[in-house]
Formats: sequence, C-alpha cells, structure tokens
Amino acid sequence: MSVPDYMQRAEDHQTLLVVVQPVGIVSEENFFRIYKRICSVSQISVRDSQRVLYIRYRHHYPPENNEWGDFQTHRKVVGLITITDCFSAKDWPQTFEKFHVQKEIYGSTLYDSRLFVFGLQGEIVEQPRTDVAFYPNYEDCQTVEKRIEDFIESLFIVLESKRLDRATDKSGDKIPLLCVPFEKKDFVGLDTDSRHYKKRCQGRMRKHVGDLCLQAGMLQDSLVHYHMSVELLRSVNDFLWLGAALEGLCSASVIYHYPGGTGGKSGARRFQGSTLPAEAANRHRPGALTTNGINPDTSTEIGRAKNCLSPEDIIDKYKEAISYYSKYKNAGVIELEACIKAVRVLAIQKRSMEASEFLQNAVYINLRQLSEEEKIQRYSILSELYELIGFHRKSAFFKRVAAMQCVAPSIAEPGWRACYKLLLETLPGYSLSLDPKDFSRGTHRGWAAVQMRLLHELVYASRRMGNPALSVRHLSFLLQTMLDFLSDQEKKDVTQSLENYTSKCPGTMEPISLPGGLTLPPVPFTKLPIVRHVKLLNLPASLRPHKMKSLLGQNVSTKSPFIYSPIIAHNRGEERNKKIDFQWVQGDVCEVQLMVYNPMPFELRVENMGLLTSGVEFESLPAALSLPAESGLYPVTLVGVPRTTGTIAVNGYHTTVFGVFSDCLLDNLPGIKTSGSTVEVIPALPRLQISTSLPRSAHSLQPSSGDEISTNVSVQLYNGESQQLIIKLENIGMEPLEKLEVTSKVLTTKDGISVSGFPLSSPFRQVVRPRVEGKPVNPPDSNKAGDYSHVKTLEAILNFKYSGGPGHTEGYYRNLSLGLHVEVEPSVFFTRVSTLPATSTRQCHLLLDVFNSTEHELTVSTRSSKALILHAGECQRMAIQVDKFNFESFPESPGEKGQFANPKQLEEERREARGLEIHSKLGICWRIPSLKRSGEASVEGLLNQLVLEHLQLAPLQWDVLVDGQPCDREAAAACQVGDPVCLEVRLTNRSPRSVGPFALTVVPFQDHQNGVHNYDLHDTISFVGSSTFYLDAVQPSGQSACLGALLFLYTGDFFLHIRFHEDSTSKELPPSWFCLPSVHVRALEAQA
Repeated sequence: MSVPDYMQRAEDHQTLLVVVQPVGIVSEENFFRIYKRICSVSQISVRDSQRVLYIRYRHHYPPENNEWGDFQTHRKVVGLITITDCFSAKDWPQTFEKFHVQKEIYGSTLYDSRLFVFGLQGEIVEQPRTDVAFYPNYEDCQTVEKRIEDFIESLFIVLESKRLDRATDKSGDKIPLLCVPFEKKDFVGLDTDSRHYKKRCQGRMRKHVGDLCLQAGMLQDSLVHYHMSVELLRSVNDFLWLGAALEGLCSASVIYHYPGGTGGKSGARRFQGSTLPAEAANRHRPGALTTNGINPDTSTEIGRAKNCLSPEDIIDKYKEAISYYSKYKNAGVIELEACIKAVRVLAIQKRSMEASEFLQNAVYINLRQLSEEEKIQRYSILSELYELIGFHRKSAFFKRVAAMQCVAPSIAEPGWRACYKLLLETLPGYSLSLDPKDFSRGTHRGWAAVQMRLLHELVYASRRMGNPALSVRHLSFLLQTMLDFLSDQEKKDVTQSLENYTSKCPGTMEPISLPGGLTLPPVPFTKLPIVRHVKLLNLPASLRPHKMKSLLGQNVSTKSPFIYSPIIAHNRGEERNKKIDFQWVQGDVCEVQLMVYNPMPFELRVENMGLLTSGVEFESLPAALSLPAESGLYPVTLVGVPRTTGTIAVNGYHTTVFGVFSDCLLDNLPGIKTSGSTVEVIPALPRLQISTSLPRSAHSLQPSSGDEISTNVSVQLYNGESQQLIIKLENIGMEPLEKLEVTSKVLTTKDGISVSGFPLSSPFRQVVRPRVEGKPVNPPDSNKAGDYSHVKTLEAILNFKYSGGPGHTEGYYRNLSLGLHVEVEPSVFFTRVSTLPATSTRQCHLLLDVFNSTEHELTVSTRSSKALILHAGECQRMAIQVDKFNFESFPESPGEKGQFANPKQLEEERREARGLEIHSKLGICWRIPSLKRSGEASVEGLLNQLVLEHLQLAPLQWDVLVDGQPCDREAAAACQVGDPVCLEVRLTNRSPRSVGPFALTVVPFQDHQNGVHNYDLHDTISFVGSSTFYLDAVQPSGQSACLGALLFLYTGDFFLHIRFHEDSTSKELPPSWFCLPSVHVRALEAQA
C-alpha cells in the first residue's frame, strides 16, 4: 500500500468501505449532487438488535490499497455504486458493460454493487432489476436514499454471513493463512504443519474475525477476539499482525470510550446516530433487515467490559503497535495512519505533548517517492493535526511548508492561488492578524522576523496571482505594523517596492474580499507620518466672530448653572469630542494644526493631506508636505472651508504616501493629544481687508484689554512733522457689509507727547501730528544736545466693528483693528522765551532761543520773518514782532458755564486756548532741506504768565488822532507852523465793567537824542484851550472821546506825553490799562 489516507480515524475500523464512481461521461456537478445524497445515508440500525452499521464512502480509492483488505477489513472495498448518464436504449448495452468492467477492479472483495442510470426511459426501465436503478433525470430521483438503504442491508447480510462463517470455522488444521501483499513470497515453502505456523494462522484469523465483529456492530465480541489474537500472535512473534491486532484493540476501545468519535463534526453525527438507535431505526425502513436465522448481537450476553482498554492503555498499545509497524519498510503507510489515529485520540484526551511525539514520528516516516500533490496533502494534514492539539505555531509551520510546496520548481504550473490560500491559513499560528487595529493595542505579539517573512511571501504570491491590489494591501500592512522592526535598509527596500506596485495600482481604503469569504480591511498609514498632537486653531483676530451683547442672553440658558457637576464624565473620548469655546465661520478658511514626525531614515513626501470631518458640509483643501528624515515633531497646518452651519467634528485626516491613500481616524491613533475636536460653525459674515498708506510694522501693540491687533503700521516722524494716513477697507468676502462702526483709542502718550487728529475727523482719512511739549531750561544748559536727543513713541488703535449677511441676522460681528506705532524724533526746541515792547502799544517783540536737536541743517521761519538757518546742535535767538492778542474776546468753553466747574481746570483750559491762538498766529515752521522734510514748532508749553500778560491787549483801548490820523506808528504826523493842530483822544472799554471818568494832561517835550528831554516849551507850543482833557464814564463795550488843539510856533520834532491824573478811579485799575501811544508831531514851515 503506497497511498496513505490522512483522514483516517480510529472509529473508521467499524465502517464498511463503499466506493462511488461515475461510469462514462458524467458532469461533476451532477455526480457530486448524487454523491452527497448517498453520503447522507452513513449509518443504519439493525432490526431486533442495538447494532448500528456504519458506511464510509469514497469517490476515489486506489486498487492497490484494496489488497490490504485481509490485514484490516475496513480497507476492503465491499460495495460499489456507479452513476452514469444514458439517454437512448441503444447505448444501454455499452453502459452496462462499463459497469461490469468497473466491478472487476474491486471484484475480489465486493459484497454487492449498484448502478444508478439517469436519463433512460422505455421498456428497459420497466424490467425489474436489483442491481440497477433508473431515473429520468437528476431532479426526479427521490428514491436514491431508499435504494442506498437496501444496498447497505444487502452488505450487512453478506458481512454477517462471513463473520459467522469465520467465527464458527471448525476445520481445525485447515485454517487459511491471511497475508499482506508483500508477505506472499516470503511464505513460499514454509512447513504448514508446524505448531508455529498453525498459531500464526489462528492468530491472524482471530484478528480478522475481530475486524468483522467490529464492522458488524459487535463491539464486545471484537474485543474478545482482539485479545485472543494478541496472545496468539505475540507467542509466535508475528509483529506486523500483532501490531494490527493491537491497533484493532485500540480502535474498539476508542469506540467504547468515545462514542462521539475522534474526527470532529462527522464523529458528532455518528454519536447522535449511535445514541438514538430507535430513532435511527424509525428513520429507515422498518423490517427491512432480518437475521434469517443468524444469531443476534451477543455483546450484551458477553458483557465483558473488562476487555476494553483504559484511555491510558489505549495510547500505550498504540505506541507498541507503531513500534511493530516500524519494523517493516512496506508498512510505512499503516504506521503513518496509526500515528494519525493516535494523535486524534490524544487530542480528545488533551494530552498534547504525547500527541506531538506521535506527530514527530509521523513526520519522519519514510514513504515512497511522493508526488507534489501528495506532499502538499501530507503537510496540510500535519498542520491540521498540530492545530488540533493546540500547537498553533507548529501547525502554521507545516501549513507554510505545504504552501511553498504548491509552487515548487518541479511543478509545471505552480498553484499560486492554493499557495496564497494556505499562507493565509498560517497567520493565526504566527499571531498575525490582517487587521491593523489589532496592532495598535498593547505590545507586539509573536516573532516579528517570522511575521515579516510571511508577509513578504503573501506579497509575492498575490503578485504572481495577478492581483496587484492585494500586493499593495499586504505590503502596506507590512510597512504599517512592522515599521518598528525594519532596519533602515529594509524600510527603503519596502517603500521602493510599494511605490513600484502603486504606480500600477494605487492603494485605496476599500476592503478587499477574498474568494474564501475573508475580507482584508484597509490599512491606513497612521505611522507615516506619526501624529502626536491635534489642535483646532481659532480664526485670526480680525476674522473672529463676536456675539452682540444684546443677544448674549440667548445662549446663557443652554449652559449649566452649576460651577462643577460630579456627574460629568471626564474620560479621554469625551475630552476629544468636547466642543471648543470658539467658533468657525461659514465660508471662511479654518485651520487644524498637527504635530507630526517622520520615523523614516529618508525624506518622507506626503501628498493630498487633508481633514476628515462630519456634521457639516466641509471642503477640505489638501496640502502636500515633505518631512526631513527622522524630523522630530514638526507642525503641519491643514485647512478647509465649512460650507454649511452647525457643529463640525474633526474625525481625522487623509494622506497619500507612497501611492497609498489613507483615512486616519483620531480614535485609532494611540498616544495622541488633543484639546477637543468639535467646534460650532456660525453663519457667514463679510470679510474686510485693511490696507494703509504706511508700511506694516514688525512691532505689535499689546493693549491692556488683551485684544489682538490685526494689522500694525509704523512711521518715524520728527517732532512737529505731519503725516497723512490713508486707510482703505475692502470687503473681500461674499456677504454684503451692512454695518460699520469706527472708534479710536490712544494707548500711550509718554514723555509729554501729544497727538493732533484724534478723535477721528473722517473714517477714511487721518492726519497724525505728534508734538513734544518743550520745557524752558537755563541758558547755560542750552548747549547740551543730549537733553533732546532721545526718541519718544506714540501708540494708538483704530477699531472697525462691522457685520452683515446671515451672521448679522444671528447677532454676530467682527472687529478689525489697526495699530499705529509712531516714533518721534526731536527736531526744534525753544529753550527760552521773553518779550520786549514795540513802538506800537498794540504790538510787542517775542524773543525765542531756538535749538536744533537734529543731525541735519535746518531752517526756522515764521509768517512775518525770514528763515533762520541753524546747524546741527546750534542754538540761536530769533525776534518776532507780533500783534498783541485780545484774549478776553475768546468764547467761553462749555466747562466754564458749568455750575460745578473746577477753577484750576478752567484756568488750564484758558491757558491752553491762549497757547493755541498764539501758535496759530506765529506760524513757526522748520524745514530740513537735505531730507525734504518739514514741520511745525510750537511755543505753547513755554509761555509763562508774565509773557502772556505782555502779549495781551489792555482792556482799555486808547487811540490818539492828530488831525484825524492815528498816531500809533513810528512815522511822525506833519503840520505847519502857525496852523492849529486838532488832537483827539478816544477810549474804547473792552472790559466787563464800567470805567471812568478820567482826567488827562498833555505834556509836550523835545527829545535831544542824548537822554535829555526838554519840557520847557511855553514859548514854542501854545494850547488852544486847556491842556487837560476830561473823559466821562464809559460802559462795557462803549466808547468816549475828548478833543483839543495845539499851535506850533516854531519848526521842529515834538513829542506829546499824555499823563493821567491820579484819583480814586484810576487807582483801582492796573497801570497796564493806561498804555497810551506816544505822539510824534513834526512842525514844518508854512508854505507861502
């Protein structure tokens, strides 16, 4: 016997072997349809006894194995069932002849045979036959099972007759010697009359009868015969048949101890049938099987269960039997099958280590030169047996050997599909799952080196199968799960192979279904790159939405009134899904920052990286990035645009790496940190963009309120220089601008800096003019340039609050802020201010000490004077003749009219107003020609009370007119000698009170220009009337005048001094109120 049956079990010793084969041309589908129905009748109960007959069907059985039927009767083909197609009567004789030819193959051992004919109709069908059954087609054949039952009954009758014939054989010395095929030539010429030979014949026959009893359902009888056979054969050292007797004893004992069988599902079905003999008898035709005078089962009469081996003895006897088989080279198949039976028994006894010893022995049993198919079958069965005893890794090893045998070089057409299928079956044995989620939990299980080798073989097998998608999936799985175990060179090789595969078939996230029902899940590259932190970013300060205060109350009710609630679960999942306290806006670009790093030893190119979201329609804007080798944590910002409103959840991200598209979910990423992934999306708002005429500033303002400034501009100015700031607002969003509010705020005015132009005069045009308040210093210190050389700063903010579109309807708005940073450098300083009287009572001279604190030459000029040139660091004095100011005519400020006005504050306001008036009248400007820059200079902060008094017009305005012409000027009034000159004195009262009456005396004198004044002019000047003038009381804003005349008797230059009479009225008023202009009269010769 050369072909082993790897499916052999101990309980198969009690079965009758029936071969089912097609005759002629029968389709495989039709044959196996009938074959399955035949196999369903695998056991029947014998009437009038508790015996059960078991049938083992095979559709292929080597004839040479049938020759070992005397050695073990369950190997003998006792029944033959043939199936054929015959559609015409003329083909019937040929078909029936083929049936006889088929019977001749197993003719020496057959008990009975049957022929099932499909498709034949007519007279032939109507002829009654016991060995032939006719059916019109494969559908209309309801009696197949009944025919099989009748066939089995006929087999039982023959079996029972043979058992009784052999068991009751009284021929004595004429017992035939049963042989195996290779023994026949060895027994030629033996002495058949020797005692040794007779014992050998008796022992072998006893063993044969035991086999027949076991097949006939007489378990206890078979045990008795096996024990007797063992004693006889052991005495004559007939080791081969002794081993068979021991194996038969073991099989009978196994059937007794384990009625459920040792073969899994088939054994379980047998157990069901054997434990319910009444049901089995009712299920088949009752009364069909009679004993016909044959004695019924005597096992109950014998009742010697003590002949049955214990479970431990069963294994010992198996070992002994196998040791006897091993003595014979030609019994290798018998030895191998005995090992397999013993392993199945040990698996039920859960004695795995002993079972492994039997399997190890089976591995080294040397059979004939096996074909590749037989090798595959052998290794596969070894794998299944190792799996049965719990040796999963050993099972996987032999399964892999079988897979490699499928594609051995000696095979003309390698079976790559079979190889791939077997490789898949090895995965559990190597603790390898094809689901990447199993590798993200805890430590790695199994030997990584072996697992990588197996995955490489799966990749190669799938490629040879012509399935590149499968190759990509397995290679992706290898890279994702075994990344930590790959060397740098292996990482490069694997990624290069993956890129080659994906160039023809890109990797996807679709599950791959295999023919066996297995589904390969997608393999997202969560380690390429590795993500450690995910953070949803707030919108830029200029785009963040704010809720109107009037509508804030709508959201208050949705929040819990409690500060802390212990009911709230604080776990990682809820933290990840909690809503963040800022909002995104529909239609605006939103950002999510990922901290990633590249674990590969080379640059990693990530393409098409974008966000995975839910809850809101979201347009992801993919990005491409390149990470340097082993980069460490690297920030990556992913952007997208929400197209609808609601609550959006960021579930993960997608990438394309090495041609493999991956959807990486945050829930599947181990060790990731996130502050939340859910945010509210509010309706769309307009989006303003600001631009100015000034350059952007790197200096960012930090308001005390904590608000962020969206745009910062800066400018460098000299003190007093003006700079026009033009602001342009452009709505670059899709929603209309419906509301705009503009406010301003000065943050810092350090070191005495003030700014003009705030608050806003126009929301679109602003002039910034910084002024530094100068302080007078002592003249000796005026040459110290360091006092004025430091730079001062000014900071201010413009706020634009705007809204529109659906967001405006929901009560949201945006803030846009412009930060202004001005650096003020010193230009011109006035170190000292004083006054001198002018020739006119309504004018005076203002003396200014001007200091140039710049590094450039500049000029200083006023409206009424020429430019004064100052070199860098130079100080000069300039005199300005100015008209005195009527400060009392200034309108009252609103604060002065207040009932509770602060007197000090009122005085400060008046002083500031006077300074502004003086500054505007003077118009002092500076200019730096080399820089083409100019500005204003102010003396506001330098004017003390004395200077202000000198610059102020007296409340009483005195005018002197000579012949109707005012005399308040340097030019002399001309008159002729001998003609009377009219002299008029006018008083205008600009004070808030009534003044007067006054008495004035005119005193003429001559100035000799040497400090001597001549008042003795009685002979030179004569008054027409009195030299004393009288003025009545003058009411506020009223006028009064007095007239007189003089007569000049000689030519010359004369001056008139008008003197007030001191009385109670004039003493009450300050002297500065009585400031009359000097009168210069020139007397000329009378013309003829």
